[in-house]
Amino acid sequence: MTDLTGAVDALLRRQLADWPLLGRGVAGLASALTRPVAAGGAEVLLRHVPHRAASTTAKVDPESVGRRPCFLCPANLDPEEEGLPFGADFTVYCNPFPVVEKHLTVVHREHRPQRVEGLAGTLLDLALCLPGSFVLYNGPECGASAPDHLHLQAGSREPLPLLADAARSRGPALERHGVRALLLRGEDRARLAAGVERAVSILSDVTGRRPEPLVNLVAFHEEGAGSTVLVFPRAKHRPDAFHRGELTVSPAAIDLCGLLVVPVARDFERLTGEEVAAVLGEVTLGEEEFREVVARLEEPR
Repeated sequence: MTDLTGAVDALLRRQLADWPLLGRGVAGLASALTRPVAAGGAEVLLRHVPHRAASTTAKVDPESVGRRPCFLCPANLDPEEEGLPFGADFTVYCNPFPVVEKHLTVVHREHRPQRVEGLAGTLLDLALCLPGSFVLYNGPECGASAPDHLHLQAGSREPLPLLADAARSRGPALERHGVRALLLRGEDRARLAAGVERAVSILSDVTGRRPEPLVNLVAFHEEGAGSTVLVFPRAKHRPDAFHRGELTVSPAAIDLCGLLVVPVARDFERLTGEEVAAVLGEVTLGEEEFREVVARLEEPR
């Protein structure tokens, strides 16, 4: 498949020149504070990004979503915003509220719900076309602020600590900083995509969640090693402290990979590694159910 790096870089340059909202977002990321903490024996990076406050606190219940226009539909985009076609169904846009370098939103051209079913192949194709980047899927109750419109995200994988560990791990289980994930790797696209779909199906069976389980996916590709997909089984959308108004964090795929987005300065300054591990562990599937998922995944087919 075609390497999109050059086309994405050109898109970013044009959009920075033409789209003020993106310029402010990129400047905000450049001035964002980042500090490491030791969480569960592993490093997690806290990143204070004030412009992510709206996304972190977004109301994603059906009633709230139904009251607002879909901000991913073409009719509601800023007039300066342009995209890059990807395949028959998706368009790549620059994310105006970036968390990492080259933060992209990859949007389906039709307004359809956020669903993981049938998406693994697209996830792998995009990862192959964006070397040095990650591609992610946030479930509709797992960090997607637009659960009504199917989309992926992508960005530079350099600042995500878990991905460095994943590149060295054989799987199928990967545990770090309070997070439990399934790791699948391969060079055969069809076989790997089928493996991801099987893992998601097993997760649905074990947790009883339909039409899809609480889940985040992250994929990346390395020349000579094939593609890697991390499946993050979830227990809940947000930690209890969020609902009590004590902590403004809402872990999604990037956070689970060890880069915790913290939009409120007070939280950024006071959070300890122990608290970070507890928050990430709280939203992650419990150990007993996770072990059952791993055991079923390892069963011969």
